[in-house]
Amino acid sequence: MASDLELKAKEAFVEDHFELAVELLTQAIDLDPKISTLFADRAQANIKLNNFTEAVADANKAIELDPSLSKAYMRKGIACMKLEEYQTAKTALETGASLAEDKSRFVNLIKECEKLIAESYTIPTQEKSTAQDAIPQDVQLQDLAEKPIVAVAKPKYRHEFYQKPEEVVVTIFAKGVSKESITVEFGEQILSVKIDVPGEDSYVLQNRLFGKIVPSSCRYEVLSTKIEIRLAKAESIHWKSLEFTTETTVAPRAIVSSVTGTQRPTYPSSKPKRVDWDKLEAQVKKEEKDENLDGDAALNKFFREIYQDADEDTRRAMKKSFVESNGTVLSTNWKEVGTKKVEGSPPDGMELKKWEY
Repeated sequence: MASDLELKAKEAFVEDHFELAVELLTQAIDLDPKISTLFADRAQANIKLNNFTEAVADANKAIELDPSLSKAYMRKGIACMKLEEYQTAKTALETGASLAEDKSRFVNLIKECEKLIAESYTIPTQEKSTAQDAIPQDVQLQDLAEKPIVAVAKPKYRHEFYQKPEEVVVTIFAKGVSKESITVEFGEQILSVKIDVPGEDSYVLQNRLFGKIVPSSCRYEVLSTKIEIRLAKAESIHWKSLEFTTETTVAPRAIVSSVTGTQRPTYPSSKPKRVDWDKLEAQVKKEEKDENLDGDAALNKFFREIYQDADEDTRRAMKKSFVESNGTVLSTNWKEVGTKKVEGSPPDGMELKKWEY
């Protein structure tokens, strides 16, 4: 029975046998996939094994089954902090804190998230603190010995990707798979795909992505021979791979300098040239801020500035109202639009039409 396996998993967890705990909980989930605590407990075991993307997926499933399970939000928050997805972690922890009787652990982690979010915006050249350093001592995860290398089975379905400046398109070549058997989830820097075909082993593609994405703008389509997933980039950078690496490549900015006839010519030198990137970034931001625009460009800039300086509820209100009204309404009041569908409001003399893609 699932309850017996759950009890054995807890005993294994206490004895630091985390891989065994994951295996036992997986067996229990196969027997009864509607128990939210099984997914929350497996998320904790995966955190101990440094399987953070798997932990996020398990926590999300636990939340889907029981939105009032506070420990599931705690697991998601810790795993996202490990993945340096501080904004997603903060949102999960705030929700969990509103449900938990003891809020102290949530409060401590939320403060650390806010600190790390502020550092990521104010000190772009400083190396970011890892989530391991960020988590308070009372919730620090135990250090684990290196896991033995095991043979990796060949994936059931082949996948590949290509990219555009604004999006990454991932294709999974799964022929004849129904839409009902596919689950796709998007995180701040996570893509999770699961295909459950009756009578066959599950296929899971779960990656920490090379760059951050905008989950609300991502979508997927199930075709007869493949699954096409479109990931909206949060930044216009070139992805060297689909999976996360320690290297990042930013879109270069063209810097043009004028040369007068009185200046002496310069020649290549083997001595590296030092560039003050902080000063350069500050100069570019100042130029963008001082730029005089008019018409639609000025209006778009105005809306971007509102969104950039807004809190989480205001951003959610702007996104929801704009999408549901087909671009005809933009509200900043979450209390007003959060509980109802926002109807379109076309300008006078125009007719609203719904476009499908």
